[in-house]
Amino acid sequence: MSDQPADQPATAPYDALLLLSFGGPEGPDEVVPFLENVTRGRGIPRERLKEVGQHYFLFGGVSPINDQNRELLSALRADLAAHGLDLPVYWGNRNWAPYLTDTLRELVADGHRRVLTLTTSAYASYSGCRQYRENLADALAALEAEGLPLPRVDKLRHYFNHPGFVEPMADATLAALAELPEDARAGAHLAFTTHSIPTAGADISGPAEAHGDGGAYVAEHLDVARLIADAVRRETGVERPWRLVYQSRSGAPHVPWLEPDICDHLETVHGEGAPAVVMVPFGFVSDHMEVKYDLDTEATAKAAELGLPVARAATVGADPRFAAAVRELVLERAATERGERPERCALGALGPSHDLCPVGCCPARAPRAAAAGADSPYA
Repeated sequence: MSDQPADQPATAPYDALLLLSFGGPEGPDEVVPFLENVTRGRGIPRERLKEVGQHYFLFGGVSPINDQNRELLSALRADLAAHGLDLPVYWGNRNWAPYLTDTLRELVADGHRRVLTLTTSAYASYSGCRQYRENLADALAALEAEGLPLPRVDKLRHYFNHPGFVEPMADATLAALAELPEDARAGAHLAFTTHSIPTAGADISGPAEAHGDGGAYVAEHLDVARLIADAVRRETGVERPWRLVYQSRSGAPHVPWLEPDICDHLETVHGEGAPAVVMVPFGFVSDHMEVKYDLDTEATAKAAELGLPVARAATVGADPRFAAAVRELVLERAATERGERPERCALGALGPSHDLCPVGCCPARAPRAAAAGADSPYA
C-alpha cells in the first residue's frame, strides 16, 4: 500500500524528465572543440583531433545526433501529452550544447526538484551508464558550488529488452532485408553491430554478479540479438546465420577490444559464401555519426569492394513505440518510488534491469562520484 494522496499525478514523485545524451557538433568550427571535450584529460594532440574530425567534415561538420535528439524530444512530449501526463521534458548533453549543467540550472530555475533521467544508451557499460551518472554528479556539484537548490536525480533502468526497443529493431531488420537483391535475400546473414569497448571494461560491466567473459554488456547484446533474429525467422520462415560484431574501435592498438570488427566480419562471411548481409546497429539508439560513418560509409565501402550486397537497418530513433516505452518506464519507476509493485516489462532471458545501480556496477578505473545509484552522494 502507498500513503501518497489519491489525486497525485501518475508520474509522482517526479516533476520532470531529462533526456541526457552525448552531444555533437553542428558546424565545422565546432568539430575540434567538441572532440576536445570528449577526450579531455587524455592528452590527445589537437592535430590528432583534426584527423579524427575528418569523419565529421565529410558531413559538413554536423553530427546528426542533435537533430535526432530534437525529434525524440518532440516524440516524448507528444506521447506524454497524448496520455494526459503533464511531465516537462528537458534535454542536456554530456559533451556539447545544450550542456547538462546548464539544463539542470534551467530545471531548478523552473522549480523542479525530482528529476528522472533517460540516457540515450540502452546497455550496461562504463561509458553507457556509469559515465553518465558521473556527469550528473559533476553537474550537481556545480550547482551546489553556486548555492543553487539541488534536485533529486534518478535514472531510468536499462531498456535494451523492452518491447518498445526490440520490436522497432526487428521491423527495421525486416525492412532492410527487403532492400537486398531478391536473389540474395533468402540467404542473407544478420550482423548485429554495437560499439566496441575494451575487453577489460566489458568484463566488469553491470553488477558484480554479471562480471566476467564480457559481463553484462555482451550478455545483454546477445540476448537482444536472439530476440530480433527469432522475430525475423518467425516473419520470414528462414533461419538466418547471425553474429554479434563490433564497430567504432578507438584507443591504443595494444589494448584488447571486443571483436570481430564489422569490416573484418564482412570479409569473413563473404569468404564463406554469404550472398548478402544486413547490418543491424542495435547497440545505438539513433543514426548518429558512428552509424553514418562506420556503417553507411566505411563498412558499406568494404562490402562494395568485396562485391557483397549489404543493407543497413534503421535504429529506433523517435519511433512512437520507443517513446511509448519511455512513458511506460517512467510510470513504472514512479509507481515503484511510491511503494507500489508495477509490472516490469521485459523480453528475453535476462528480465528487467535494476532501478538503482548497485555499488561496484560498471566500475571506473579511477573512483569518481556518480549520481543516481546506490553509491550516490546526492541521494
